[in-house]
Amino acid sequence: MQSAQAFASESPSPTEEDIRTIVAAHVDREGPLLPILHGLQHAFGHIPQSALPLIAGMLNISRAEVHGVVSFYHDFRDAPAGRHVLKLCGAEACQSMGADAIGAEILRALGLDRHGTTPDGAVTVEPVYCLGLCACGPAAMLDGRPVGRLDAERMTTLLREVRA
Repeated sequence: MQSAQAFASESPSPTEEDIRTIVAAHVDREGPLLPILHGLQHAFGHIPQSALPLIAGMLNISRAEVHGVVSFYHDFRDAPAGRHVLKLCGAEACQSMGADAIGAEILRALGLDRHGTTPDGAVTVEPVYCLGLCACGPAAMLDGRPVGRLDAERMTTLLREVRA
């Protein structure tokens, strides 16, 4: 089983200059931290750990504050995601409709742990608390496309898509 962190080690790291350029583009904005983080994620596919002290220094805030924001929002990653991102809802409504069993089967079929990325970089699985599809549970989201009423047949279709 391979985590997203292990997959990330295969990707080149952004340079300090790359990071500083993105931070500098937003540093004069009011409330610049989120735009900076979005800019980094857009540019590199994740928020590099090496960026945290640079951001903190350029914004005159603590590294803990930057880390707190990065870790609070589940869409920020600390490692690149796979080519496909499969988000599995774990909220109560989806749980009551069997999401835990379906999620466990997907992870088993892909050979992953939660938040894992397949060794070939094809898919990252991310458990999320709620996708807002409570009436259509269990729910998932594949590459931004919502999938409701996830059952064994739809799960098989999703797995075929991410492996293609």
